Amino acid sequence: MRIGIDARFYGPYGKGLGRYTQKLVDHLQTVDDHNEYFILLRRENWADFQPTDKRFHKILADYRWYSVSEQFFMPLKLWSLDLDLVHFTHFNVPLFYFGKFIVTIHDLILTKYPTERASTLGPWLYRIKHALYQIVINSAVKRAMKVVAVSEYTKKEVVRHFKCTPEKVAVTLEAVDPVPLSDGGEVIIVKYHIAKPYILYVGNAYPHKNCERLVEAFQMLLKEEPGYHLVMVGREDYFYSRLKKLVSQKELTRVVHFPGFVTDSDLPAFYRHARVYAFPSLCEGFGLPALEACQYGVPVVASNNSSLPEVLGEAAVYFNPEKTDEMYQAIRKVISDERLTSRLVAAGYERVKQFSWEAMSKQTMDIYRSVIL
Repeated sequence: MRIGIDARFYGPYGKGLGRYTQKLVDHLQTVDDHNEYFILLRRENWADFQPTDKRFHKILADYRWYSVSEQFFMPLKLWSLDLDLVHFTHFNVPLFYFGKFIVTIHDLILTKYPTERASTLGPWLYRIKHALYQIVINSAVKRAMKVVAVSEYTKKEVVRHFKCTPEKVAVTLEAVDPVPLSDGGEVIIVKYHIAKPYILYVGNAYPHKNCERLVEAFQMLLKEEPGYHLVMVGREDYFYSRLKKLVSQKELTRVVHFPGFVTDSDLPAFYRHARVYAFPSLCEGFGLPALEACQYGVPVVASNNSSLPEVLGEAAVYFNPEKTDEMYQAIRKVISDERLTSRLVAAGYERVKQFSWEAMSKQTMDIYRSVIL
C-alpha cells in the first residue's frame, strides 16, 4: 500500500499532537516492512524527520493548519501522490479531499469547552472559526473509513457526540519514551534558574488546562509550605502571557517560574527533580505529561475527570479540578506524606509498563490493513 501520513505537526513544537505523530511515524519504520509511506511535513519540521527506511519518503506540504491553503492545496498534493490511504493525525481533514482516509481524534475539547478565552480573535471571528471547526470535524468523522481515538474516554465521547457506531472507532493508547541514561541533573535545573523544592506542570496554558486554579491552589499551599516553588513549562504565547499577568497580580513572581519551551533533552531533568507533578486540566484526551511524570518517579496529583483516571489508575491522587481547595489539599497531602509518595511512585512505575509506542504503531498498521484489504 501507498500510505500518506499528515505529519505537519511532527516534533516537539506540535506539543502532545506532535509527540503522537512523531512516535507513530518513527515506530512504523521498525514495525512495518511492507508498505510505502509518504510523510507530509512543513518547512519548520522538515529537518526533524530523517527517514531510516527507504520506503519512507519526505513530502513538503507547507500549508498552515486550519488555513484556506490547507483546504484547497493539501488535497491536490495528496492526489498527486496516488495514495491508497491517508492518515490524518488531527481532525483538520480538508473538506475537498475525497480519497480514502482515517483520522485520529485526540479530544473534543473545542466541542465541550467552546470559549472566546481560548482564542486571540474577537467575539465574531471566534464564532465563525468555531462554526468552521464544527463543519470540519463533523465531515472528518462522517467520511473517515475509521476513526482512531487515543483513549477509551475519547472513543465514548466521539461515539456519543457524532452518533457513530462503536465499531467505527478504534483505540490506540499513547505511551512514554524510555528514561535516558543521563538527564543533565542539577546542571539543567541551574541553567533554567529553578529553585527546589518545586511542583511541576508541563503543557500549554489554554483555558481548559485550568492553570489559573493551579496558581491559586499553589498560593494556598504557600501559607503552609512557604519554601515551595511552582514551575510551569510551556512555550511562551498569548495564554502564558495572560497567566504571567495573573501571577504578577498575586505577587508570586518570585516563586512561580516560567522557563518557556524546554527541549526534549532538558525536560527529563525537570521531571526527575520535581517533588510533585500537578495536572489540573478540565478535560484531557489522554494526558501524556502525567504519565511521563510517572516514568520519572514523580508522584502525581490529577483531575478526577475525562481520561486521566483511565490512564493513571492508582498512580495519582485525584481532585475535582473546579474546586481549588481540593487541588490544594491533594498537593499538600502528597508532599506531607512520604509513605503515600512512595506508594504513588511505585504504582507509577508499574502503570507506565502498560503502554507502548510500538504497540500503538502496530495497532495503527493493523487499522490501515483492515480498511484497505
